[in-house]
Amino acid sequence: MNKFIRSATIASVIAVLISACSKTEVPAESPGADIAFTNGRIYTVDADRTWAEAVAISGGQIVYVGSNAGIDEHVGSHTKVVDLKGRMMLPAFQDSHIHPIGGGIEASACDLNGLNDLAAYRSVIGEYAAANPDVEWITGGGWAMSVFGPGGAPSRTIIDELVPDRPVFLSSQDGHTGWANSRALEIAGINKDTPDPVDGRIDRDPQTGEAIGSLQEGAMSLVARHVPADSPATRQQGLIYAQNMLHGFGITSIQDASARRESLEAYAALERSGQLKLRVVASLWWERDRGAEQVEDLLALREEFNKGGLLRPTTVKIMMDGVMENYTAAMLEPYLIPSGSRGIPMVQPDVLDQVVPLLDKQGFQVHFHSIGDAAIRYALDAIEEASLENGQLGNRHHISHIQMWDPADIPRFQELGVVANFQPVWAYADDYVTELTIPFIGEERARWMYPIKSVQDTGAVIAFGSDWSVSTANPLPQMETAVTRKDATDDSDTAFIPEERIDLETAIVAFTINAAFVNKQEDETGSIEIGKLADLIVLDQNLFEIDPDDISEAKVLLTLFGGEAVYGDMSTL
Repeated sequence: MNKFIRSATIASVIAVLISACSKTEVPAESPGADIAFTNGRIYTVDADRTWAEAVAISGGQIVYVGSNAGIDEHVGSHTKVVDLKGRMMLPAFQDSHIHPIGGGIEASACDLNGLNDLAAYRSVIGEYAAANPDVEWITGGGWAMSVFGPGGAPSRTIIDELVPDRPVFLSSQDGHTGWANSRALEIAGINKDTPDPVDGRIDRDPQTGEAIGSLQEGAMSLVARHVPADSPATRQQGLIYAQNMLHGFGITSIQDASARRESLEAYAALERSGQLKLRVVASLWWERDRGAEQVEDLLALREEFNKGGLLRPTTVKIMMDGVMENYTAAMLEPYLIPSGSRGIPMVQPDVLDQVVPLLDKQGFQVHFHSIGDAAIRYALDAIEEASLENGQLGNRHHISHIQMWDPADIPRFQELGVVANFQPVWAYADDYVTELTIPFIGEERARWMYPIKSVQDTGAVIAFGSDWSVSTANPLPQMETAVTRKDATDDSDTAFIPEERIDLETAIVAFTINAAFVNKQEDETGSIEIGKLADLIVLDQNLFEIDPDDISEAKVLLTLFGGEAVYGDMSTL
């Protein structure tokens, strides 16, 4: 090959290379985020309580929080863009104390919830019995103790007139009293010679001593043990009912306040089938007729069902006492009744001081039911004992209900790192308070009922839960009552202990990031931040721009669970 040809060949190759390198590569169009929300009033509930306009979601996680201008880089060919049109977005709500399976089952049984007089109870019981002639036991509940006056003690004869031939057993709205007919008492073998159990009371006719039909606290088990057990299908159906309701209220995470094996099996079955769309911390039930030996059983349940999914049975529930209205809440000073009772401590302090440190050492969170001031103190003392024995292990123990306080115990929540788990919808002067409680404790002690603001002022963590089906699971009326100390359905009421009102921010925090703290998932949920799960809700109103008396009127339009719409429709916003 001569020199000329060789040079031409080299030049040709160079030209080809230059041409190839000079061509502009057109990149494939970016698919972008899965969903982009724009033009919102987004209250992030992050540490600085910042507001944003836009949020982007990919793979069920939040990938952007900020301004409308900044979200453009996350919008691609596959992005669903949703214009919020100025609507409010919040992190999804969480409920720190709820009974979803039992509440769901009750809703499909003889359901007396929401009814406020005896005539309505008669009507529903009679209609249910007629419509279900093959039901062996008629069960359900939701009746209000206030309908039957002080002590909340309805008579068996009322039900006998309606259902004389089949056993009937209906729990009160708060679940602390059972109402049985004569047939149910007969099956249970309850008569005037039956002794009261140590953790309850059989209400009796003062003349004859015969059981009148109402059974308080542990006495309920005398009848309940004869009621046929719910089937697995019934429990799963109850859970599905509750889950659908909760999604409609914007709730995606809960702490089930009383879980036994059957409940865990229902959650696990729904998770296996892909139907469970809730993050669930289950409070394993502490059997108060047993002792420390049951810890091994609780450890076995935790090991069996704690598989790293949506269900985490990592908490133990200890029932400390009853309720004020039937004089079974454990009190430091006597009720103003002839017996001078101080209530019924369900677990004695010396036993509590033994088992709480043991549970704490095993890594369990302990979830207490404490209504009376004595029950609150016993729980705090046991947690303090655990911290002395084990050090601060960070198990985030919490005490729920906390109705009646000795003010000396208010600072101890912050000092001991205990979460104050209030059910705020109870913090107003309804008939339970004015007719069934204050007359039997006195005005001076009543000042320290539900002292939410006083606890907040100490710096303690406050979380909220509903205790549904005892009261509504909807966080919005609960927040309204916490802010106004009035009945969310009657704005004309006078505020109950108005100095204990809290602000709206505190109420939102208690149902979001603080509830996530209780459930040990604040790194994943509870606020709108990059990297967290896209558990989000959209409301039809900005809660900060409306009158506090109107908070309960707001509606959830959309609920996302890990970026999936489980309530509402993004296309209709």
